[in-house]
Amino acid sequence: MGLGGRAALACAVGFALFAPAQAQVVMQRNVSLELARAIGEAALGACQALGYNTSIAVVDRAGDTVLLMRGTNATPQTAEMARRKAYTARMWRRSSQQWAAETLEDPERFPQRDLADVLALSGGIPISVGDDTFGGVGSAGSTLQQDHDCAQAGIDAVADQLQ
Repeated sequence: MGLGGRAALACAVGFALFAPAQAQVVMQRNVSLELARAIGEAALGACQALGYNTSIAVVDRAGDTVLLMRGTNATPQTAEMARRKAYTARMWRRSSQQWAAETLEDPERFPQRDLADVLALSGGIPISVGDDTFGGVGSAGSTLQQDHDCAQAGIDAVADQLQ
């Protein structure tokens, strides 16, 4: 068998070995704009009620921004911080507060903090139904604990939809 024949045979064998046995459609939850608005408005309202000028971000399953709200008197960097906190909560499927503590205490995981778009600060909460995390909400512009509580207020406002 010549070189061309061997190459064709190798391609055919490779395709047969690695081709999916059966293609399928995957159905997944995701964050709608309406859900993002409800979460964002509740989170922003919780911080505003306490006199904080914050920003709120909601990201979807892929970590892409669905909603970004910057309070009237919130400083510009709070919007990016909120987005990164939401992204962190979504990607690690835990609060950014919990993830920050875990990576700080574990030298093997500490380098995860160098990944793009993550932020090791409180204020990010995952959006989940059961074990399926399909989004995140982040709050920035108040104290770290208050950012966490405001993001949680956003989730609490839609808890009946997350069952």
